[in-house]
Amino acid sequence: MTLRSIILHPDPRLKKPCEPVARITPEIETLAADMLATMYDAPGVGLAAPQVGVLSRLYVMDCEKDPEAPRNPIVMVNPEVTWTSEALNTYEEGCLSIPDQYADVTRPAEVRVRWLGLDGKPHEREFEGLWATCAQHEIDHLDGKLFIDYLSPIKRQMITRKMVKLKRERGRA
Repeated sequence: MTLRSIILHPDPRLKKPCEPVARITPEIETLAADMLATMYDAPGVGLAAPQVGVLSRLYVMDCEKDPEAPRNPIVMVNPEVTWTSEALNTYEEGCLSIPDQYADVTRPAEVRVRWLGLDGKPHEREFEGLWATCAQHEIDHLDGKLFIDYLSPIKRQMITRKMVKLKRERGRA
């Protein structure tokens, strides 16, 4: 497994819709393993392929917060939300591509997601709480949408200016 560089906002690749994955290949399996290693190292609870510069519909997540519990990674290829609850949940979201910036985002409290697993088989599961928020956040990435797109234009511009400054300071402009 290789740690991959996480792309920082603003970057045009983070705003592009991703292409579906045609089939599970060794390259896709390697990408997923690298993304999990990168996510855990960051540390984060989710990471989408465009965040590491790959415009494919794939993301990884593990929202297990208990440090005593075993890791619970999920790799989703071509995920789609098939149902959302009417009940809403507001969660303070952050993003590995927008480090140290957080904001409240309101989303459905529960979702059902269907995806292709690395085993090549379709899977479907309902998520709630942080898992539901994370799934929706990562699917947004695959659609070229960031959590800051849910904020007012003023807040979004403020965060974007901070990120431009951070990239300049890191020499990644």
